[in-house]
Amino acid sequence: MRPELRLNGVGRRYGVRGPWVLRGIELDVAPGTLVRVEGTNGTGKSTLLRLLAGIDAPTEGRVTGRPRTAYVPERFPPALPFTALQYLTHLGSVHGLSRRSAARAAGEWLERLGAGEYAGTQLARLSKGSSQKVAVAQALLAEPELLVLDEAWTGLDAEARGELERAVAERTAAGGAVVFVDHDPRRLADAPDAVYAVRDGALHRRTAPAGVPDGPRVVVRVRGPSDAVLPADVRRTVVRAEETGPGRHTLAVPASHSDVLLRTLLTARPPWHVVSVHAPEDRR
Repeated sequence: MRPELRLNGVGRRYGVRGPWVLRGIELDVAPGTLVRVEGTNGTGKSTLLRLLAGIDAPTEGRVTGRPRTAYVPERFPPALPFTALQYLTHLGSVHGLSRRSAARAAGEWLERLGAGEYAGTQLARLSKGSSQKVAVAQALLAEPELLVLDEAWTGLDAEARGELERAVAERTAAGGAVVFVDHDPRRLADAPDAVYAVRDGALHRRTAPAGVPDGPRVVVRVRGPSDAVLPADVRRTVVRAEETGPGRHTLAVPASHSDVLLRTLLTARPPWHVVSVHAPEDRR
């Protein structure tokens, strides 16, 4: 069972007498949840993410339930003596993958993010956008239990931005947790389970604790064997599931998660038949 990350009374300041950047932070990040963190520049968003990722230690308070974590920083250091593939393979090995598995995962993520042609390029020679793709790939290749993204979409082209959104949906559908900061308020706007604002060194929840995120949704009607049970990954993805007959279900899912849902259904064993996909206002 994946651990739940908890921050209890956490505070952080830099230096013995430095001002408190954060104080009294209480936060639970449960498996399978997507959490957005907002706030103006300089409020401590990045400090909070570094605490969640285990990069920084709290000055006071406790962090418990540490899951396997991967982190995409706001600024990725590209001037390292590796090619993109060498760097990713090395990090995959650090995360516990065999070198062969790490190299395979590295190549797959570079291709998926549109950077496959730069696998043999030295990191120092990559553009800012390509460096950011490597930063994203290193966080995803070992399938972390907690993914922490600090402005990870910045510098990516449109296709890579979309691919990262799909990767976020895949992580949460698989039971992982994702915490992210992004300057674009439209980023995954319909998907978060909770939204927090960092203000005056404190953390304020902006969504109802038990609320379901509003936003565009898709209705999917599926059919499977009469005794089949919906896969667990599907149940974690959907907002609502209704059994309409033996092996027949109507599912409502956030639009940003619909492609992950369909992929899960079609690759299940036995596979499910997708009868229809439409927006709720459609009358089919």
